[in-house]
Amino acid sequence: MNIAIIGPAKVAHLHAKAAQSVGNLVAVYGRNQERAQAFANKYGIAAYTDIAEMVTREKVDVCIVCTPHPAHREVAIPALEAGAHVLVEKPLAASVEDCDAMIEAAQKANRFLGTVSQRRFYASSTRVKQAILDGKIGNPALGVAQLLGWRGEAYYASDPWRGKWATEGGGVLVNQAPHQLDLLLWYMGEPESVFGAWANVNHPYIEVEDTALAIVRFKNGGLGNIMLSNSQKPGLYGKVHVHGTSGASVGVQTDGGSMFVAGQSTIQEPPANDLWTVPGEEHLLAEWVKADADHFHSVDNMVFFFAEQLREFCESVAQNRTPAVTGEDGRRVVQLFQAIYESQRTGGVVKL
Repeated sequence: MNIAIIGPAKVAHLHAKAAQSVGNLVAVYGRNQERAQAFANKYGIAAYTDIAEMVTREKVDVCIVCTPHPAHREVAIPALEAGAHVLVEKPLAASVEDCDAMIEAAQKANRFLGTVSQRRFYASSTRVKQAILDGKIGNPALGVAQLLGWRGEAYYASDPWRGKWATEGGGVLVNQAPHQLDLLLWYMGEPESVFGAWANVNHPYIEVEDTALAIVRFKNGGLGNIMLSNSQKPGLYGKVHVHGTSGASVGVQTDGGSMFVAGQSTIQEPPANDLWTVPGEEHLLAEWVKADADHFHSVDNMVFFFAEQLREFCESVAQNRTPAVTGEDGRRVVQLFQAIYESQRTGGVVKL
């Protein structure tokens, strides 16, 4: 596969390394010629300021979108229309309207649209999903997603688009929490209604929320609880737990120590199953934690899981099958956080 990067941002460097390990990284697109060329020079690829020209001239199979969230639509659609399949960094967009436009463009072009959600590819995350599919906890009755992290002033000053409604689309809900929200929906299924609220607790220098809470009712009858914050120093953890009708529970800690910031920090702790009460399997927890930690420290953990998802996406393209994480999956996350914003505005429950 010939792979191109759209948007030479901080996280794009991780995707570039992943692309080099999976396929043939050939080009980068950027609105700023100088920045695009500097990125291209680093990886020995071509730089473009026109997406259609890049896709056509370089025979690009897959584009990875790494621009700020509100700009995903304006770059993904030209790439799809030019003939590339597109994998978009989370969140898929800042609005459901933009998601729908991208999904429609992919359908019209007969191309695949995917959303980056590399935490689904953690062994600890897939164990939770498989336990649910195997009926080991009965039906998923209560899902809990937590993200308690910290983002300081230096983080928001690192890019001019951060912390603003117009250019970031939101705060912790939009930028940091989509991974946990995606896992919650992956485990619990389609949401039916949401009641939520948000606040800015200790970041007076940004416009957007640093804290958000929500209660979700799912179509399968289950309930969900969401607690998210960028206000906890130094940053504690991200977790998704699922409690079943049998009384058994399973869970994953996706992030620990302090939260990962692209271009500023590394991943502090390996992901791990931190909750497992399936009868007869409790003893496996320690084994899994050790095995996952050993694997985590044996690879370039900053790049490996991006590469795993990109490899799966490219294989899906080659085999003409639906990728593991689709544009529709990304849309569900956007619909969920938009509903939380709407609930704050109206003070009521939002039906989905």
